[in-house]
This record gives sequence, structure tokens and C-alpha cells, in this order.
Amino acid sequence: MQIEDLRVVLKVAEFRSITAAAANLDMRTATASAALKRVEATLGAELFIRTTRQLRLSNAGERYIPQCQQALLLLEQARHNMQEDSDSVEGEIRVAVSSDLGRNLVVPWLDEFMETYPKVSLRANISDSNIDFYRDAVDIAIRYGSPSDSNLYGFKICDVPRLLCATQGYLDQHGTPSHPHDLPAYNGLFYQLHDIIHDVWEFSHQGSQFKVKMSGNRASNDGDLVRRWCVAGKGLAAKSCLDVSADLLAGNIVSILPEYQPRPTELWLVCPSRQSITPAVRLLRDAVKEKCRETLQRLIDTEILDASVL
Repeated sequence: MQIEDLRVVLKVAEFRSITAAAANLDMRTATASAALKRVEATLGAELFIRTTRQLRLSNAGERYIPQCQQALLLLEQARHNMQEDSDSVEGEIRVAVSSDLGRNLVVPWLDEFMETYPKVSLRANISDSNIDFYRDAVDIAIRYGSPSDSNLYGFKICDVPRLLCATQGYLDQHGTPSHPHDLPAYNGLFYQLHDIIHDVWEFSHQGSQFKVKMSGNRASNDGDLVRRWCVAGKGLAAKSCLDVSADLLAGNIVSILPEYQPRPTELWLVCPSRQSITPAVRLLRDAVKEKCRETLQRLIDTEILDASVL
């Protein structure tokens, strides 16, 4: 259950209206309504009795809302205490992160983190190459895929669906595929790692698996460049939904064949040793986890992703 959802519930109780609560919180009515439904689904009870003219608290709502208010007050106090303790969070964090995710999402999150904890300093290693902790002088890595080395310490941040994307202009010119078998007729934009071009794309649909050998005229070992090619209308790209979240939300690109899912991945924060897990690293882990959840929720609210990803 998300804190923001609880805040919506309290506003609905205050205004006795989902529309008024949404306006007060500067969000869409549909978003506020979805938040209320999530809370009620989690609780297994309706908090409001809905009529054609107004909402009123149910018996469950009369019991729950005061407790919800107290819980949020405690959380706010805890947040305030953390702010007071922020001066004790200090030191240098040396973080490695992939190019697309790093430049377009994680670096702004790190800037915000450092504003909250001004005694923290940062060294950022932005690269799609795998990090060697023993060679590259890195404290943590934020990367896709679970750690394969049992000597490393990892924290899973979230599940990350991949999406097949293109610009609407490219689809208007070349047509929109209706099945993965149609894809070889389109220009693929490929990610390349260790001289291996990832031009075989895999999809799943209702238990069936599809492998498609693509052709294309562009490949790069920089994921950010692959995204830029896609936004420029050069072809199709299979990308992490986090990497392309801003472009999807802005309408720069669209998701294609949403019922056929490319192989998903996971985002992890990885440390080379237990000694690397400092208070600052733990706080950063929690901050990145919350930012990813917020990003995924925006994609869900705009129906780009299914709610099951959370």
C-alpha cells in the first residue's frame, strides 16, 4: 500500500468527493479513483458508500480513516526526524550505472538525494560495460539483471518490463506490425555488448514463445544512443520501460505489440562487500526504489503498463 494512495483516501474523506480530492492534489480524477480502489482492495473493505450525489464513510471507513491519519502523522514525524539526522549521512558514494538509465533517470535522482544529504559526495561511472568492483573503484552498481557472482551483495529494486517501441511517424510510414512474425520487415535498432549484436528478439504471449531474427542498419554499445535513434524515427527498439519512460509519457514514442511481451528484466543495486553497505547506500537504495515505483506507477496510470508489474 503506497503512502500517496493513503493521502488520496484522506482527501476523499475530507472533501467527500473524488473529483474535489483530485483537484486539491493536482491529479486526474481517474488517478485518484484508482488510488482509492487500490487501498480498498488491499483492505478488503469499502471505505465509502457511493451514491449518485456524494460519498459518505462506511462503517469500515469510520474505523480506518482516523487510524490512517495517525499513521501518516507518524510517518511524517519519522521523515522529519530523518531530515534532522541527515547531517550524519556523509561520505563519498562511487556509483556505476548504465548509460541510458543513468543519464536520463538516475543522475537527476542522485542530484535530489545530494540536496537532501548535502554531506554526501558523488563519483559517477556511466557505462553499459559490466563493472569489475575490484578494478574500477566502485562502491555500488545500479544495473539490470540479478548478480551472478555469489560474492556480491545485491538488493532488488524492481521488476522491469521491456517494451517494443517506435515513433508514430515511423509506423505511419512503414505500417504497424500485428504479430512478432511481421517484425523482420522493419528496421531494428540493436544493442551491442562485447561485440555481440542482440538482434534476436524474444516475445511471450499466453504461454507461447516467439524468437525473431531481426535485420537493421544501426547497432551500438550505448543504450542511450539506441534510444535516441528510436526517438528520431530510425526504426524499432526493444528497451527497458524505465529507460524510455519519459519518451513514452511525452508521446515521443509508442509501445508496439503490447500483448506480446519482450523478455523482462530486473533492476538491482549491487555492492562488492557488506562493508560497502553504509547508511548512505541504504538511504540511496530506498530512494531509487521509491523513484522507480513512482515511474512505473505513472506508466500504469497512463495504461502503458499493466498494474501487475507492481
